[in-house]
Amino acid sequence: MLTLAGVLCGVVALKGFMIPNHFLDGGVTGASILLEDILGIHISVLLVVFNVPFLIIGYRKIGKTFSIHSALAILLLAVLLFFIEIPTVTSDKVLIAAFGGFLIGLGIGLVIRGGGIIDGLEIIADYTHKKSGFTTSEIILVFNSVIILAVAYEYGIETGMYSILTYFTAMKTSDYVVEGFEQFTALNIISKKPEVIKDLLVEKLNKGITVYKGKRGFLPGSFEKHLDCDIIVTIVTRLEVYNLEKKILNEDPEAFLFVQSIKEVKGGVHKATVGRDFEDEDHKVTG
Repeated sequence: MLTLAGVLCGVVALKGFMIPNHFLDGGVTGASILLEDILGIHISVLLVVFNVPFLIIGYRKIGKTFSIHSALAILLLAVLLFFIEIPTVTSDKVLIAAFGGFLIGLGIGLVIRGGGIIDGLEIIADYTHKKSGFTTSEIILVFNSVIILAVAYEYGIETGMYSILTYFTAMKTSDYVVEGFEQFTALNIISKKPEVIKDLLVEKLNKGITVYKGKRGFLPGSFEKHLDCDIIVTIVTRLEVYNLEKKILNEDPEAFLFVQSIKEVKGGVHKATVGRDFEDEDHKVTG
């Protein structure tokens, strides 16, 4: 169901917003839209042909199930794009970039949540990274930059700039769909009342913590003055950060807080669940 919903969102985005107005979102889909006009080949054919290398690499690198799900999603997208006619929703460039980007990003995210993908650029970039030494992000950036430059050359700089906005909207939307609004962050606390903060987080808010031993001080003019301190770290969602910061500052208005984005969390206690505690000689960890 997620794959079907994602493909339908992609069809609406492409047929109703992007293709009629020559807007691209990057990746294999963007290249297909561009070459459809230049070569006169239907986008359905281009999507299938361009994604074949991705399907082969995905089969080898990730597995049979993933490759099958992706192939079905790509074929379904191609078939619907070929047979379904959707009238152009709008010709307003800002609305196209916003809603077209949102819908294609939503479609990509839903298909990924369903176990497949409809744009193979990231897998191909990861494979090329191992062969060339460039990072995956650098390869994706170069690929999309070439596409955007081609759009600017073919349709004008303004369309190219709007295509960048479309791509950015699509990327952010797919990230939210795949990772969820509960993206985790690391909240770091240095306080003069470490035991109070630990009690607040663990006993009252039911959060797991990690405690590192550190030193604070080293200020300009008094560099030689420093004190031992506990650095308390807890994993929270970004929706929780403001509320936790407020409660911590209520206990210690002079507490030093900083937040770090983290890519992935597995195991341990990072929600209101029961975890396991263990200690060593240097510091106590809950995780």
